[in-house]
Amino acid sequence: MKPSPITCTIPLDQDGVHHGFLRLPYSRDDSAWGSIMIPVSVIANGEGPTALLTGANHGDEYEGPVALQDLALYLDPASIQGRVIIVPAFNYPAFRAARRTSPIDGGNLNRAFPGRPDGNVTEKIADYFNRSLVPQADYVLDIHSGGKTLDFVPFAAAHILEDKAQQAACVAAMQAFNAPYSMMLLEIDAVGMYDSAVEEQGKVFVSTELGGGGTLSARSVAVARKGVRNFLIHAGILRAEPVVEESINLDMPDGDCYVFSEHDGLLEPVVDLGQPVHRGDVIARVWPLDRTGVHPVEYTALCDGILAGRNFPSLVKVGDCLGVVGILV
Repeated sequence: MKPSPITCTIPLDQDGVHHGFLRLPYSRDDSAWGSIMIPVSVIANGEGPTALLTGANHGDEYEGPVALQDLALYLDPASIQGRVIIVPAFNYPAFRAARRTSPIDGGNLNRAFPGRPDGNVTEKIADYFNRSLVPQADYVLDIHSGGKTLDFVPFAAAHILEDKAQQAACVAAMQAFNAPYSMMLLEIDAVGMYDSAVEEQGKVFVSTELGGGGTLSARSVAVARKGVRNFLIHAGILRAEPVVEESINLDMPDGDCYVFSEHDGLLEPVVDLGQPVHRGDVIARVWPLDRTGVHPVEYTALCDGILAGRNFPSLVKVGDCLGVVGILV
């Protein structure tokens, strides 16, 4: 395997606070010998676990960048034992363009793993994390929200894993994050995901969905800030007392939790996020765009639970995810 073209401009193995970049050479029309400069911070103090914290895996999700910028600015190395590697904008080209995917190559970073050192820009970023950063980590947190097209109740998530000891460790870290909801999450498209790549390396991994609509709320940022702090305490890195509030446990065991549109049209939500639903309840209507006098198509829940996620834009297309039902545990 070829070496990664990405270099880190700061030491990863020295105590103290270091702010710099992951530098990826990128020759283009406006900069023949240019580079993509992905901000990174490393805060370390002595021997101990390593946590790798990332935001903006999708570039239109902002809770991670705000919470991790805050952490990089204020985390005192004297308060920790071990190391914290912070990358607020994982998919930096997408983040700068306010897009889910990279404006350079169209790549979805969260479907590009394990990546390639000789691939496109997105694949090179994935390869560097997969081979250089993840192997150094004991705990990995990747902060997501719904971006411009989805909205969620704020939850932290873990996955069903073959290794039950590893799964239990991930669940414990998810619960320690202490989002308002804690979800055992079924991914509908897990091929090439960062989550899977990290879990395959045996790491303790937690993901989140903390809101959506391509924007922030004071609540979603507060959940992210508290969760990051609690995560580091749980990892044995940050010496402090966690802030613990009620968290509602949810499960997504199968595809019946998802409702997909089979029509183009205007979306009318019938149930708001967090509200209870029962199998057969109408959760959304899709009205035609091109005529009057036609009844909307009604979409119903396929299981009992709460509405945990929904499509955010009001205009929907065939195949869009209209709703996600989380089953109360």
